[in-house]
Amino acid sequence: MKRLLTSVGVAVLATAASILVAVSPADAAVGLHISGRNIVEANGQNFIMRGVNHEHVWFTGQTSSFADIKAAGANTVRVVLGSGKRWGPSTDVANVISLCKQNRLICVLEVHDTTGYGEDGAAATLDEAVNYWISQKAALVGQENYVVINIGNEPIGNTNAGQWTAATTAAIQKMRTNGFQHLLMVDAPNWGQDWQYVMRDNAQTILNADTQQNTVLSIHMYDVFSTATAIRDYLDRFKNNGWPLVIGEFGWQRSPSNVDDQTLIAEANARGLGYLGWSWAGNNDPYLDMTVNFDPTQLTTWGLRLFNGANGIKATAKEATIFGGTPSPSATASPRPSASPSTSPSPSSSPSRSTSPSPSASPSPGGRGCTAAYSIVGQWPGGFQADVRVTAGSAAISGWTVTWTFANGQTVTQAWSATVTSSGSAVTARNVSYNGSLAAGAGTTFGFLGSWNGSTNSVPAVTCTAS
Repeated sequence: MKRLLTSVGVAVLATAASILVAVSPADAAVGLHISGRNIVEANGQNFIMRGVNHEHVWFTGQTSSFADIKAAGANTVRVVLGSGKRWGPSTDVANVISLCKQNRLICVLEVHDTTGYGEDGAAATLDEAVNYWISQKAALVGQENYVVINIGNEPIGNTNAGQWTAATTAAIQKMRTNGFQHLLMVDAPNWGQDWQYVMRDNAQTILNADTQQNTVLSIHMYDVFSTATAIRDYLDRFKNNGWPLVIGEFGWQRSPSNVDDQTLIAEANARGLGYLGWSWAGNNDPYLDMTVNFDPTQLTTWGLRLFNGANGIKATAKEATIFGGTPSPSATASPRPSASPSTSPSPSSSPSRSTSPSPSASPSPGGRGCTAAYSIVGQWPGGFQADVRVTAGSAAISGWTVTWTFANGQTVTQAWSATVTSSGSAVTARNVSYNGSLAAGAGTTFGFLGSWNGSTNSVPAVTCTAS
C-alpha cells in the first residue's frame, strides 16, 4: 500500500515566485506547477486531484481500468510502476501516458520499488528510482501538462526515518540537473505515514531544495490517522505554513482502528487538497479494493464511499482544463514562507512503531516446489502489517499454499492477494486466481494486517507447498 489549489494568473504566479526564489518565466509556464500551496495548470487554472491508485505494474493487462476509473468520475490516476529492482521494469511508460491522455486523466507516475527502504532489504533507494526516471526520460519530456512524477513510493520505512530528508533532497536535485521540469511529488517516510513527523518538520527544507519550486509533498493516511483530531492537526500544519500537500494514499474505516476516511475526505475538500484512494483493485481485500476483480459495475463498500459519498469523487472532481474541463473553484492561496518555521515537539500520544523483527524463510525446495519468506513491514500498538514473498522452485507451479503458526497470540485481521484462514494459532494462506501460476524462479507477494499484544511479535517459521 501500502494528493491543491487555486486559480492564480500567470502574473500573480510570477510575482509570488520572485518573492521566494528566482524562477524564469519559462520555468513557471511549464505544465502543472505549484503556486503557493496549490497545484495549477500551465494556464494558471486551479487543479485539485480527485482519483485513485491503479496497480499497473502487477496487472499490466488491465488497461481498460483507465477508462473505467474515468467513467467512475476521477480526474487523476496514480499509476504504480516498477524500476526493475523489485518489480517490473515498467518499460511501457509512453503507453501508460497515452492511456491517461486518451481517458482525460492527469497521470501521477510512481516507482513502487522504494517502499520501506531502510527497513525492507529488498527496497530500492530514491537514487535508484531517479535513475529509472532518467532511463524513461524520452517518454516523459513534453508531457508536463499531463504527468506528475512521484519519485518513489513510501521511500523510507521506520528504521532511521531521518535519512529521508537528505535522500529526498538529493533525489529532487538530481531530477532537476537531469532536465526534468515536471511537477514532482515526494512521499513521506514511515511507510508514507510520517508518524515521526520527519516530512512535516522538514517540509520547507525539501521545498527549498527544488530550484524550480515545483514539488508537492504527499502523505499516506492509514491506521495512524484513525481519528478526526489526528487528520485535522496534520493537515492544518501544512495549510498554516503554506506548504503544498496531497493525500496520495488512504483506505477506509472498516473498523475503529482504521483511517477515518470520511473525515479525511471532508477535510481535504474543505482545504482544497487533492486525494487519491488506494486502490482500484488487486489487493483481494474489500478494505483496500474499490472494485471486485476490476469490474466497474461491482463497487465495494470502499468504492461506494469514495466515489459516491457527499465529499467524494463524483461530487467534487473537476476535469483538468487541458482536456477541456471547466475550471475548479478557487481557493485562497497561501504564500510559501521562505524560511523554515519553528516546529513544536511531536505529541507524546502519537502512534509509535517498533523495529520490525528479522524475516523468516521456508527451506529452499528442489524441482516442483516453492519457498516463502515472511517479514513484518510495520507495526504499531495493537497492530502490524506483514508481507510474505512466495517463490517457485526450479520448475513452474500452478498453485501454492503457505502455512505458519503464531507463537505469541497474534491473529490475522485482513489479508490481500491470498485467501487466508486460521484455526487457533495455525494460519494457512492459499493463492488466489491471478497469482497461483508461477514460472520457475518467479515470485509473488501477499500481505495482511494483524493484531498483537504490543510487546512480543516474533516472526514465525513458514512452509510452502506447491501444486
